[in-house]
Amino acid sequence: MMVDTVLFDIGNVFVRWDPRYLYEKLIEDKEELDFFLKNVVTLEWHTHHDRGRTFADGVAILSEQFPQYADLIELYDTRWTETIGDIIGGTVDVLNELADRGVPVYALTNFSAEKWPDFERDNAFARRFHGVLVSGAEKLVKPDPAIFALTVERFGLTPEKTLFIDDRDENVVAAKALGMQGHQFTDPLLLRRELEALSLL
Repeated sequence: MMVDTVLFDIGNVFVRWDPRYLYEKLIEDKEELDFFLKNVVTLEWHTHHDRGRTFADGVAILSEQFPQYADLIELYDTRWTETIGDIIGGTVDVLNELADRGVPVYALTNFSAEKWPDFERDNAFARRFHGVLVSGAEKLVKPDPAIFALTVERFGLTPEKTLFIDDRDENVVAAKALGMQGHQFTDPLLLRRELEALSLL
C-alpha cells in the first residue's frame, strides 16, 4: 500500500534536545555534571512532564529529594528553552517540501503541554503540520501503543499509508506494531532518500 502521509517526531528530528545544553553552562566540573544528569535531572524524571506533570510539581518533588541541588533544579523550568539546541535545517527543508507538495504532515511528540505553546510560537516549522498531538496534553507518552492509536483516531490516519519518523528505535517499533511504516531518524539526507524512494519527494 502506497504511503501518502508522514507523521513526525519533533525532538532530535527537527531540533536537538538535551538537558546537558543547559547544565554544562551551570556546572563546571565534568564529573559533577555527569553525576547530576545521571542521578538528578534524569530522562525518567523529565518524562513525567511529557506525561502531564507540571514543571512546578516536578521541580518541587526533585528538590525535596536533592535539596543541595534545588537552585539548579529550578532552572530546568525557568531556563527550559536552553535545553533546546540547534534546528536541524535539513529536516525542516523536508517538511516544507512535503507540505508544499500537499502531502499530509502531522506530528506526534513527547513534550510538556505547558512548554509546547511557546515552542510552537518560536519555531515557524511547528506551524506547518496539519495537526500535532502533544503527549503532555493527553497524559500518554511514546512508546505506549495507546498514544499511537489515539493519533490515528485523532487525525484519521490509515496506518498502512503512514510513515512514522522518530529518533528512538522503541518508538518506531511501536508504530510498526500498529501497522505504520517506520524510519528511525539519524540524518536528514537519509530521510530525504527514504521519502524519495516512497515517491513523496
